[in-house]
Amino acid sequence: MAQRRTAWTRLTTPFANIPAGTATTLALAMWVIVIGGWALLSYGRVVPNMFLPTPGTVLETTYRMSLDGSLFYHTLTSAKVVLLGFIVSSLIAVPLGLWMGTYRAVQAPLEPLVNFIRYLPVTSFVPLFILWIGIGIEQRIAVIFFGTFFQQLVMISDCARGVSRDLVNASYTLGTKRSEAVWHVIFPAALPAILDTLRVTMGWAWTYLVVAELVAASSGLGYISLKAMRGFQVDVIFMAIAAIGLLGLITDTAFRILRARVAPWAP
Repeated sequence: MAQRRTAWTRLTTPFANIPAGTATTLALAMWVIVIGGWALLSYGRVVPNMFLPTPGTVLETTYRMSLDGSLFYHTLTSAKVVLLGFIVSSLIAVPLGLWMGTYRAVQAPLEPLVNFIRYLPVTSFVPLFILWIGIGIEQRIAVIFFGTFFQQLVMISDCARGVSRDLVNASYTLGTKRSEAVWHVIFPAALPAILDTLRVTMGWAWTYLVVAELVAASSGLGYISLKAMRGFQVDVIFMAIAAIGLLGLITDTAFRILRARVAPWAP
């Protein structure tokens, strides 16, 4: 009994470290609960199949669309849109956010405008992007860019402001120029937090995918999901949602590995 209490205390204590095997078991148990509940509701006819397909039906649809190559085609199209939009956004947001968080002269004019724009709904700009850019892939990339850039900018500027001023002042004492401090001192010190920011906003980029493919798209996971909605093909919708979630999980894991490799000193 005492051993059980000790184990439970260790699991429920905030910030406590638990063995990797225990963490894996807990994660698998949660997936079993979720999928088991889904199977119970669908196979048990608690929810009609018109609204909640069975896991077997979704797997059959996935297998069928994998055989004809359509699933891979739509997946690659969506991945291309999200990654291009995210990469372009990050390449601009990281340096600009560092400057914005370091220099008051940059922060003062930009921060009010950025804070205003980042609260605007992305969906309201879709018609404008179609008018300005057209209905090609550029329009979809613009939606991903607009949905992530301003959030990244604010969060990365906060990362830069979180760097210890003593560290920056010490670099000045050692002869570092003010123009060099951003890249030689602040950027390395803020790198773990920046990677965390990119990881979080990568998740947001995937959530904007359906919005990006809402209008005038002819391919992509969001497109086939919206097309399936018109035909009440709920199994296709579930498959598309699962594919987006899996892609998001893959990119999230990639950022976790990248952070561990690039900034192993950070907790």
